[in-house]
Amino acid sequence: MTIATINPATGQTLRTFPALDAAALESKLACAESAWKRHRRCAFADRRRMMLEAARILETEKEAFGRLMVTEMGKPIQAAIDEAAKSALGCRYYADHAERFLSDEVIETSASKSWVAYQPIGPVLAIMPWNFPFWQVFRFAAPALMAGNVGLLKHASNVPQCALAIEDIFRRAGFAEGVFQTLLIETEQVQGVIEDPRVAAVTLTGSTGAGSHVASAAGKAIKKSVLELGGSDPFIVMPSADLDAAVRTAVKARAINNGQSCIAAKRFIVHGAIADEFERRYVEGFRALEVGDPMDPKTDVGPLANENQVTTIARQVERSVAAGARVLTGGKRIDRPGFWFEPTVLTGVTPDSPAYHDEVFGPVATLFRARDLDDAIRLANDSPFGLGAAAWTNDPGERRRFVEDLEAGMVFINAMVASDPRVPFGGVKQSGYGRELCWHGIREFVNAKTCWVVDTPGTGSVARSE
Repeated sequence: MTIATINPATGQTLRTFPALDAAALESKLACAESAWKRHRRCAFADRRRMMLEAARILETEKEAFGRLMVTEMGKPIQAAIDEAAKSALGCRYYADHAERFLSDEVIETSASKSWVAYQPIGPVLAIMPWNFPFWQVFRFAAPALMAGNVGLLKHASNVPQCALAIEDIFRRAGFAEGVFQTLLIETEQVQGVIEDPRVAAVTLTGSTGAGSHVASAAGKAIKKSVLELGGSDPFIVMPSADLDAAVRTAVKARAINNGQSCIAAKRFIVHGAIADEFERRYVEGFRALEVGDPMDPKTDVGPLANENQVTTIARQVERSVAAGARVLTGGKRIDRPGFWFEPTVLTGVTPDSPAYHDEVFGPVATLFRARDLDDAIRLANDSPFGLGAAAWTNDPGERRRFVEDLEAGMVFINAMVASDPRVPFGGVKQSGYGRELCWHGIREFVNAKTCWVVDTPGTGSVARSE
């Protein structure tokens, strides 16, 4: 696949980049290994100072970074600027909390002293997607670098300038050469990097298929992996909910990032008692979305990221309609240069159609009617994915059931699913494993080393030999 900046709003190729050859890639891997040996000794205070400087650069230049994101993948400009600011927030969070998250954990045993030390493991390869080209990287890189690891970024092939800009941010922030490097490489080169003995672990955000390949390669090499894969998040609305707030949030939750978000609500499951009213308001909300130039602040939905996205979504909608679904609004590609698809609402989606079980990665919503609470939970869980879930209800018993019974890594009540540095992010089932963010994220790529010290030989034995 060509490594290139292609403007999604026009389809015009703006710049292409050659992939690293074998010698250049080897040089970067050697640099990463050397950098890790130094960076792991870097004091937390120094790491913190540099990470705070990275945050300052992101905040100061967020408009420029936002325009770069829009140019490469087409998200609305304000959302792109906000993404740069959120990346700064992630940097500040780990700058302020990493030392506490990784401080020695004292364990009371029969030894004179015993504790768990959390230590870095080495270069970590991050395979990142185009949909949040800054935030996805920084939510990996900030904890990884604060833990004393170094980062190797294999970004999506359509956002190379974002990838290089992120490397430059860390360089300008004062991190030493090799602590964070972008690898402009082809997909075929990734397995070799995973297998390289100098690479300690790998994290991927992407499709289920990509996750399967990466997990297989990492498993064969006996290396730790974290996978954040697809999602087909349910958005449940019960009769006790604030319907105005639920509808307003439901439209935003599907249209966010032009519909290209793993945690965007995709399946809207509404109790039958309010289904007609919800459907009417929801379709009105979708029809009111402003589709247009992503550089225009008034735009709600811009282009999709590439031609493949449009082709895939069009095929999913066509096959779902052929299987019995009805189009309430939208449903087809927009005839203009670039990669555009109408905001679409489907109802009557059958279990044998793509829109029922597949992730539809664009502005396409599916509406379902639930008979009761149990039926809503059944429909929500009838998915191979389990990333996030939202439920709208003011009934305490229903809230408890949703929290307990929804099969998801994250459950939000009366709110749309979102990522926040303060809480762990990740899923179950085919949505992957492991967690990002919070203290869970920074501990994914460290060695939890047991330390057992006996001052007087012959004492402090463990309870039972293994």
